[in-house]
Amino acid sequence: MTARDVEQLLGSVSSQHVYAFFLVLARITPLFIVAPVFSSTMLMPSVRTVVAVGIALGLTPLAAHGHTVPTGVLPLAGLLLENALVGFALAYTLACVFAAITSAGVLADAFGGFSFGSMIDPINGNPGGSLTNLYTTVGLVTFLVIGGDAWTVRGLNATFNAVPITSSASTRGLVAGAESAFVSMLVGAVEIAAPVMFAILVTDIAFGMLARVVPQLSVFSIGFIIKVGVSLLIVGVSMPFVGNFMSTELYGSMGSVIQSMKAV
Repeated sequence: MTARDVEQLLGSVSSQHVYAFFLVLARITPLFIVAPVFSSTMLMPSVRTVVAVGIALGLTPLAAHGHTVPTGVLPLAGLLLENALVGFALAYTLACVFAAITSAGVLADAFGGFSFGSMIDPINGNPGGSLTNLYTTVGLVTFLVIGGDAWTVRGLNATFNAVPITSSASTRGLVAGAESAFVSMLVGAVEIAAPVMFAILVTDIAFGMLARVVPQLSVFSIGFIIKVGVSLLIVGVSMPFVGNFMSTELYGSMGSVIQSMKAV
């Protein structure tokens, strides 16, 4: 590319394109702050910045098509805040899907006895038990295998149809979407960890009955080891269902939040 080509390219960029770029970047930025994978501490801040700017450059022509961005300071600042709020709603939905899987690991650790040995989660840097880290890692791998990163970019692009960069999102819809995502996180965590919880409950009941029938046998001295073994067995059997849960919840949650944020 010659210097003249560069000059012509820069000359074709108007102030509207620049303003639109920053509005799009404001909508993308929450993904790299809140959303799992995109905000992972394993990615250096400079890498996240480059990826965010690259996505913004690619989506700006689509988002700005047919829209006139106001050039006033106050209107522009208001639009930056609106777009950041829309991006945060999408990032929060993704975070709730991952939080459901992580919370299931916390429940499995608490019931199985793994919570006594806490480690640092390499994905988000938070302390957690062995099963918590296992569930988080499996969730990350599943997200990448099913193309969750591409789904996220497509969902981000869909938000520009639901809420153009020069429009405002429905506040009531955003609140309702956040409540729905939070409830889905709690329900999903219990659903994923239910097999482990039920198996440990049955094991405890069996130990209690055995202790009453044979009081001379020190059941609870070996109970911890057996509970650990039962937990690992049930986790291994139920782990394949995590992928189905993530794909279903990811698609459904993103569709729900996009519908709830329709522009007013």
